[in-house]
Amino acid sequence: MKFKSNLLKPRRPTRAIFVGNIQIGGGVPVSVQSMTNTDTCDVEATSNQIQRLVNAGCEIVRLAIPNDAALEGFKKIREVCIAPLIADIHFNYKLALGALEAGADAVRINPGNLGGAEKTRPVVEACRMLGKSLRLGVNAGSLEADLMERYGGPTPEAMVASARRWVRQFEDWNFDNFKISLKASDVLVTVAAYRQLSKEVDYPLHIGVTEAGGLIAGTVKSALGLGWLLSEGIGDTMRVSLTRDPVEEVRVAYEILRALHIRERGVEIISCPTCGRCQIDLFSLAEEAERRLAPLTKPIKVAIMGCVVNGPGEAREADVGIAGGKGVGALIKKGEMVRTVPEGELLRTLLLEVAELTGEAVDMEGLV
Repeated sequence: MKFKSNLLKPRRPTRAIFVGNIQIGGGVPVSVQSMTNTDTCDVEATSNQIQRLVNAGCEIVRLAIPNDAALEGFKKIREVCIAPLIADIHFNYKLALGALEAGADAVRINPGNLGGAEKTRPVVEACRMLGKSLRLGVNAGSLEADLMERYGGPTPEAMVASARRWVRQFEDWNFDNFKISLKASDVLVTVAAYRQLSKEVDYPLHIGVTEAGGLIAGTVKSALGLGWLLSEGIGDTMRVSLTRDPVEEVRVAYEILRALHIRERGVEIISCPTCGRCQIDLFSLAEEAERRLAPLTKPIKVAIMGCVVNGPGEAREADVGIAGGKGVGALIKKGEMVRTVPEGELLRTLLLEVAELTGEAVDMEGLV
């Protein structure tokens, strides 16, 4: 039985926009985005990474287009990739125009470094003409000089003032097909900025903590910041920023959504931290199970416990699980011990049970 918490506030109502066929805002589930870290000029490597991201559950993919060569690469990638693609543009508005003409489903721009209204307006007009959406990206690291001076640095107030300025400008241009992001590497600054802006506008919000760091630091900062905002009903689409393979970003994003019971995708593994009672190599067992089960999409809870003392009880809510012993382990379903299994067969037994429950193929290579 799933716990219904009153700690989660209702989703903040927002208007709907689209990136390709993916709706953002308007009450639909929070979507998961990521960004390629390959050279966009390398069409094969980038296309392959996009496919890996899509397989992991990424719904929208962003690509950097820093120069004309990257734009040429993007054109070829667009021809072979059907996933919704966002062109990430800085400094050169003509690259945004080229990406839109090449089939980008949306563009991400920061007017603060694009060249002001004179160079931002052509991008807005192109989006309007082509029916494409835009992300207004406000970043603490590239705020307008006058706002930095007025607010004494990259404060939440300065970030919101920048967003407010450009929202008014877009509306003056009769353009409303956009979402907004307010990103900083500081969790508290990020949360404060989104909180404030969410009270002022009904445009969809893309949430994230930028430059969050490596796997551990980045996951912690993202889980805190994004989890905090999502628990308050703020956020329509999200990206976890990690200095890692972007597939890891997608996995972390779905774990954040799962932990808050907002969206569930794939296998949730619960495993004990081990103690002196553990007599099997639980670390390796859990890591290998996680690797082999990562491609699955059906929501299912799997328990991997180090001993039979607390294993059945702690795994009561799991669909299936195993608990280790000395040389043997127990197969558990819904908290009930089904049978004992030799230690060397625990992983194979678990994977077979998961495959049967989900109806999805599980990687059994090398297991007898």
